[in-house]
Amino acid sequence: MRKFKIILLLIFPFLLYSQNEKFTVEQLKQDLTTFKQIREKANSGLYKYRTKKQIDSIYSWAFAQLNNPKDLVDFYKIIVQITDFEGSVHNDTALPDAFKNNISGKVFFPYPVKLISNKIVVNFKNTEIPVGSEIYSVNGISANIFLRDLSKYYTTDGFNKSGKSIGITSSFSRYFEMEYGPKDTFLVEYSLPGETQKRSKSLAGVSNDERKENFKNRYSLPSDSLQFTKAKKKYSFKIISPNTAMLAVHSFAIGGNAKAKEHLIYKKYLDSCFQMLSVHPEIKNLIVDVRNNGGGSDPNDLVTFSYLTQKTYRENKSAYINFQKIPFLPYFVYEETENEKKLEEKNDFEAELKEEYPILKGKIYPQDLKFNRLLQPDKNTFKGQVYLLISPRVASAGSLFASLVAGKTSAIIIGEETMGGYFGHNGHTPIEYELPNTKIKTTFSIVNLEQDVPKKPNQLFGHGVMPDHEITQPFDDFMQNKDTQLEYTMKLIEKK
Repeated sequence: MRKFKIILLLIFPFLLYSQNEKFTVEQLKQDLTTFKQIREKANSGLYKYRTKKQIDSIYSWAFAQLNNPKDLVDFYKIIVQITDFEGSVHNDTALPDAFKNNISGKVFFPYPVKLISNKIVVNFKNTEIPVGSEIYSVNGISANIFLRDLSKYYTTDGFNKSGKSIGITSSFSRYFEMEYGPKDTFLVEYSLPGETQKRSKSLAGVSNDERKENFKNRYSLPSDSLQFTKAKKKYSFKIISPNTAMLAVHSFAIGGNAKAKEHLIYKKYLDSCFQMLSVHPEIKNLIVDVRNNGGGSDPNDLVTFSYLTQKTYRENKSAYINFQKIPFLPYFVYEETENEKKLEEKNDFEAELKEEYPILKGKIYPQDLKFNRLLQPDKNTFKGQVYLLISPRVASAGSLFASLVAGKTSAIIIGEETMGGYFGHNGHTPIEYELPNTKIKTTFSIVNLEQDVPKKPNQLFGHGVMPDHEITQPFDDFMQNKDTQLEYTMKLIEKK
């Protein structure tokens, strides 16, 4: 049976070495047509941020690229650009499983990089190009060009750009190899930290294993470790000054539902924290840190919010899907492998859809209100000043939580725009299809959600949760691995 509800912990597409096999124009057009038809029928968020005219236009562009046979990777680049254009952080299009372990040779850019103040800097201690050096070009491709070209490999909600930095930081070498092909050497134009004089250096490529190892040992690890790995401790609470406490929730992947043991332990933990705060009125400030939270499952996000609000609330204003019976079954990817179990999986999945989205209204199936009940604040809800720390890593259930806090409380929001949308997203229920010829797999979530948040002057359609105080890490703080946003928040509290 398929797992329902918000599930995102950032998905990275497999970026793999191309083989020489080419697909015919007819095969490619069949796959592109199938891809388009599946999304038109099953993807309720297809026109969430783009008009039908815009979607038709990008497909016209895509079909125009198919005048000659193409290898798998070249076709994949076209498909992944469409996937990104739609504007959903839950979209993922991946190369076939058969290619997963097909990378060989020392063909990757050797060092991790990081975007600091819109500049690409070296994020690894080495003897060739010092950490913190700004990169202007690689193999003659300027930084602004390769950043534009590589951004399509990492999807975000709406028109958001800040979240692309997460993909660049984690996967620059993989994306560069995918976009420009395998290279043995890389000619880098750069300047040393604190200087503007341009220098050049030829770097030898590294293997995939070396690339992974270098990322594990990146310079920024002390300050961004939780943004790219599963936290051993998903949440914590501590008193950090006589009048201030901090709750950090690094993930909402805490049990699969309200009855899960892990969720019940988390709920009990929150109860104890907020009971303590309720009997200590001298603690007037609460910092809630979700900067590493890429999502998870209900009801962890909603339960956490219940301790921060004094008003009733819902998860969504509305939610709907496009179908009750799975369309394009020949291309549908089952979790089960046996035919009998596939049928059971299909029937169970469709039965759950019919229960939660029972009635066709026009062309959509809206969510039954019993799955979107009015929720109450917890009796120990915090009544002091909340400071919410956000970052481009925040998505899915993480951004839904941040949206509720930003929209329905008096919290002060500090940090950077989230990659997950403020007004809504497509989430809850992922499905996967495989294209008939290339075997490229595409995943998207089928529930179009409008979150229960008000319009606000600083919250823009098609963007993530916007901070009240936009605080980014400057270069000097990067070099010292300082927590710029937390330090700013503490100073703000001290001033008050």
